[in-house]
Formats: sequence, structure tokens, C-alpha cells
Amino acid sequence: MLEELVAAVLAAGAAGLVYATAAARVVKQYERGVVFRLGRLHGAVRRPGFTMIVPAVDRMRKVNMQIVTMPVPAQEGITRDNVTVRVDAVVYFKVVDPGAAVVNVEDYRFAVSQMAQTSLRSIIGKSELDDLLSNREKLNQGLELMIDSPAVEWGVTIDRVEIKDVSLPDTMKRSMARQAEADRERRARLINADAEYQASKKLAQAAHQMADTPSALQLRLLQTVMAVAAEKNSTLVLPIPVELLRFLERGHEEGRAEGHAEGRQAPAHDDAGKTERAMEELRRAVER
Repeated sequence: MLEELVAAVLAAGAAGLVYATAAARVVKQYERGVVFRLGRLHGAVRRPGFTMIVPAVDRMRKVNMQIVTMPVPAQEGITRDNVTVRVDAVVYFKVVDPGAAVVNVEDYRFAVSQMAQTSLRSIIGKSELDDLLSNREKLNQGLELMIDSPAVEWGVTIDRVEIKDVSLPDTMKRSMARQAEADRERRARLINADAEYQASKKLAQAAHQMADTPSALQLRLLQTVMAVAAEKNSTLVLPIPVELLRFLERGHEEGRAEGHAEGRQAPAHDDAGKTERAMEELRRAVER
């Protein structure tokens, strides 16, 4: 009798151990447990730690609560200004309601992926090329709202959406490069023209100042000669004012006219006087 009692206790203990092993579950810190009893959602969501279920009656499904990083495949589309582009993005989301994520949608990851792709195509069609290249922050916010609206019913919230890359056709890249090059050349020419304008104003002021002080022009001429001589050249260049050439030409024409009028028989003192006058006018011209 005693042996039968001991055997029964051992059998009961073994059965209990098997039951506890089958019913024991461990939920990790970043997970939540959703229990289905006979196919129906039962009780509250199981928290992290050790928990028990009824074997063969309950079925527990664990849901990851971490933020999921999901790349969105590159989507081709035509922008509002008729440019063909290829855009890819990345979506960051997490589950906030494990029960809705399991019950309301078959596969919430696949659902978010498909919604992100369709939303990305819609954003491409509504935007212009300049917005895709320079105003991505606004597009990211609009894309996040488009994905988050249906995802709320799935127990999922969108943390953020980022457009990664915008691929352009080679012809468009060359056109943009030519446009940028032309714009930089235009700005360079404007800067050069402005510098020339300012330099011309300064030169005009210097010319007026030298006109009021003739000796300044001679000093400037000597400085130029010294600068040329400092280069150790064997040839010394002396600039001749245009007024001097015009004066010599005018004096030559006047001398020929007077020679024809007087029959080339002018007195010697007249020649000396003309020579003195010519030298005086030459000196004045050099001073100017």
C-alpha cells in the first residue's frame, strides 16, 4: 500500500512538472505577450518576466516593442515639373498596442512597408525637383503623416521618416552642372565688372588731381620709369605723351605753311624766336 502511495505521489509530481514546463513562459524586457484562449484575445498583455499559460488551451504570441528600422525600396516617379527621379527612404516605427498589431493586421511590418512605398510615390508626384533636393525636411514630415494615419489602427506609430537619396538621370545632372557653371561665371563677371567700375572711378579722381597739380604727373612718370628699371632689363622704356606728338606735328605743319608763304626766306632771328617758342610749348606740353 505504501509503495502504491509513493508511486502515485511521484506520478503526480512528474505530471505537475510536465504541466509547469509546458505552461511556463518568459517574456523579455523589450517584448510583450498577447495571449489567445481558444482563439480569442484573453486578458491583459503580459508584461516582461515569468508568466504562465494554460497548455493546449492558451497560445501566447510575443510582440517586439523596439523601434524598427525599415528601408523603403527605391521608387521611380515623375515630379510635378516633369522630371523622372528615383527616390529611396527609411522608416523608423514601433508597436505601441501589441493587441491591435496582432489582431487588426496580418503582418504589420509588411503593411507599413507597402504604405511607405505608396506614400513615397505620392510625395514624388506632388513635389518639384528643387523640393526633393533642398527641402527634404518638409517632405519628410508630409511622408510621416501619410504613413502614420493608417498605421494608428494597426497599433503602430511612426517615429520618423527620412528620404535617403534622390537619383537623377545623367542628362539632368549635366544640365544642372551647366546651369551651376553658368551662374558662377555670371557672378564672376559681375564681380569683375564692379571692380573695373570702382577702379575707373579712382583713376578718374587721380586724373583730376594730377590735372590740378602738373608736377604730380611728372613724379608718376618717374615712378613708372624706376619700376621698369628695377626689373634689370637692358631696354629702358620712356612713355611719350600723345600731346607731345600732336604738338610736333602741328609745329611742322605751321613751319611748312610759313615757308611757302615767305618763299623760305625768313630772317635768322625769326627762326631763333620760333625755336624758343617751340621749346616753351614743348615744356608746357610735357608738364601737362
